[in-house]
Amino acid sequence: MIPLALVLALTSAVAADDSYRIQTVDAAPPTELAEPIRKLLADRCVRLFTGGDQPLVEVWFRKEAPGDAVEVQIQNGLTYREIPETTLLGALRANGDFSDYRRQKIAVGVYTLRLAFQPPTDDHQGSAPYTEFLLASPAAEDAKPDVMEHKALEKLSGKTTGKHPAVLLLFPGKNTTDDPKLVEKDRCQVLMVKQAVRVGETKTVMGVGLTLIGASLKAVDKH
Repeated sequence: MIPLALVLALTSAVAADDSYRIQTVDAAPPTELAEPIRKLLADRCVRLFTGGDQPLVEVWFRKEAPGDAVEVQIQNGLTYREIPETTLLGALRANGDFSDYRRQKIAVGVYTLRLAFQPPTDDHQGSAPYTEFLLASPAAEDAKPDVMEHKALEKLSGKTTGKHPAVLLLFPGKNTTDDPKLVEKDRCQVLMVKQAVRVGETKTVMGVGLTLIGASLKAVDKH
């Protein structure tokens, strides 16, 4: 008989292919985060492995995100557009050679993750299949969980790369399961999770599809 502990360990890791796997563990958010932000995050971490025993990245999500929706939207299932732009949704720790959806290098360190919508400008046309992203900002520079102006978030996230904001594409969160799962979409490795959301007095959930590996075709064409 296989020991129960071994069964649990095996089922906690889900692979999109042989190169990538995730593991969900109980772990407090990084101490590098400002305390007002840290206390909003769950003590649960999803680790992405790309081979070996050390995770490339670790992601924490918010215990409960604020939503702004009417009853029919809640019944139909919340989308990113029912979450106020620039809302803090999580944090990420990069432990190795990691890059964003534009193939910009993200240095080893801890970053906040905030929701942003792609501006409808000509230079963004065709750069991504969807217009919702999480922007990564240096933890040391993001001290308050409050929402902010879009331009302020762009400037803050730009400190991650020294130029353009650090962007992680969001795929629609349809068909997410209770346990985090790694799936392949459009040549990307996408972390699918359920995010708890509160709309007024109503508690609900929203599916999140966070791209951890993969880049825009425009970014690929430039390299």
